[in-house]
Amino acid sequence: MYHVISCDQFSRDDLESIFRLTDAVRSQPEAFRTALAGKIVATVFYEPSTRTRLSFEAAVLRLGGNVISTENAKEMSSAIKGESLPDTIRVIAGYCDAIVLRHPDIRSAEVAAQVSRVPIINAGSGSGEHPTQAVLDVYTIYQYKKKIDGLTIAVLGDLLFGRTVHSLVKLLALYRDITIYGLSRDVLSLPEDYIAYLATKGVRYIPCRSLREIPPEVDVLYHTRTQTERFANTDLQIEEFIIDKESLDYFSPHTILMHPLPRRNEIAPDVDGDKRAVFFAQSHYGMYVRMSLLHSILAGR
Repeated sequence: MYHVISCDQFSRDDLESIFRLTDAVRSQPEAFRTALAGKIVATVFYEPSTRTRLSFEAAVLRLGGNVISTENAKEMSSAIKGESLPDTIRVIAGYCDAIVLRHPDIRSAEVAAQVSRVPIINAGSGSGEHPTQAVLDVYTIYQYKKKIDGLTIAVLGDLLFGRTVHSLVKLLALYRDITIYGLSRDVLSLPEDYIAYLATKGVRYIPCRSLREIPPEVDVLYHTRTQTERFANTDLQIEEFIIDKESLDYFSPHTILMHPLPRRNEIAPDVDGDKRAVFFAQSHYGMYVRMSLLHSILAGR
């Protein structure tokens, strides 16, 4: 693996290899403390980020590497002077061994990879994809369910602009006998090209319009916030689907509740103490999964 641009790159074998390495990183951290010694990773974020940026930077440091970073690169870098993304990437690639990029353009990671002399890792490309988030999401599901084949997953919230959902459903399609329920407002439904993609992979996709249309025994509830920044210049107002303790108790004791974070109102704080609410553990798994990916890409290069 060189660049990480899209979930289309991954096979099931790839994921299982990453998961094994992630387990090793978690259980034997001392064995990986110098894996990236002498390596420099640049984190270049044109959009706000807390978890993704800090988890990548922590991953690099825990592997013994170094980080150079620009946060809010849209306004705090040469972009404000009109420099193009390809030119920025060409320059930064001369300073480091890999670039972690977040950018509002859907094709940004692909464009960057075309001109970069070092690996590009897509940390979120507009409303397109967020592949490393999807890998950590599937890893989280596996940790709690001990399998992926045969699971039923409900994705909730903004399915139109939610890049974490777009990437997650692609990876789930690598497994057998998967059923996905999609709960959203009509204007934020999962795009037809993703629905068609799932159909070609044999995944059952069932759209629904209320929580009670999701079976109580569903294995995973994956909620997302409305991506208001993607339609900030419109008058569109979206009423959130709220998961609180009462609505969560409709579901099985074995259902897990996930969220890529940050949350707003869509998950109430009264569920935080429920053992089914695993979104903070999910976030922490992200650092270890990204350590595994960085190790796979850079160690020994």
